[in-house]
Amino acid sequence: MDYNEVLKLVKETKSIIFNRDSFDVNLKGKLDFVTNIDIAVSNYLKTELKKLAPNVEFFCEEEKGALSDNCWILDPIDGTTNLVYDYRMSAVSLAHYKNGEVLFGAVYNPFTDEMFSAIKGEGAWYNCEQKISVSKREMKDALIEFGINCVHKETADKNFQIAKEIFKNCVDIRRVSSAALDLCYISIGRLDGYFENILKPWDIAAGSLILTEAGGVITDYEGNAVNLSEPTSVIAGNCKVHPKLKEIVNKY
Repeated sequence: MDYNEVLKLVKETKSIIFNRDSFDVNLKGKLDFVTNIDIAVSNYLKTELKKLAPNVEFFCEEEKGALSDNCWILDPIDGTTNLVYDYRMSAVSLAHYKNGEVLFGAVYNPFTDEMFSAIKGEGAWYNCEQKISVSKREMKDALIEFGINCVHKETADKNFQIAKEIFKNCVDIRRVSSAALDLCYISIGRLDGYFENILKPWDIAAGSLILTEAGGVITDYEGNAVNLSEPTSVIAGNCKVHPKLKEIVNKY
């Protein structure tokens, strides 16, 4: 697999995302947005990736399907609500999953023109030229991201209780609202930790590899490896922050 060609395809989605001549927003469910840009990016990458790798299947947000032994895991726009509100913190997230593991991951924010990528065993990279690694900060010096799925407002009380406790134990907290970018920002040291209780496989597949290749840790709330076949909880961070986050999260 020539992953350099894949990275070029991901970056080419910028022109699709920036095309606002016709911007249609619909709801898949309560507060769950989908736009014509999500669909256009998905269709473009599926078409072009089929040319590069005809035998690789797709597991992606905008259509039904299941995780297979050799597939692309695609979120054409991670942070669709951000896109709808022009918050400019959205990303294309693409991973190559084969025989039970993620071999390649790319997360691209077209608004900042930043590409985060990794190949298993070869480290994590920023814009394909700068090798990146997680911070060495401890919890007391950490900047922590937390996610709350707006579709599941019934979890709000518990999540904000956890966030309040974490806030008391770190420098500050943030809400980027793109799981893919959250994991990449930990990978490059802009953030030190992250937690969220309901995430889909396409939200985290690429970012999880980038994070671990950058020296970070990602598990579910119980400390198990994240499951890419179904929704999961996530705690992510550098090796000092992750156990502290897990300790606090599991008090609630």
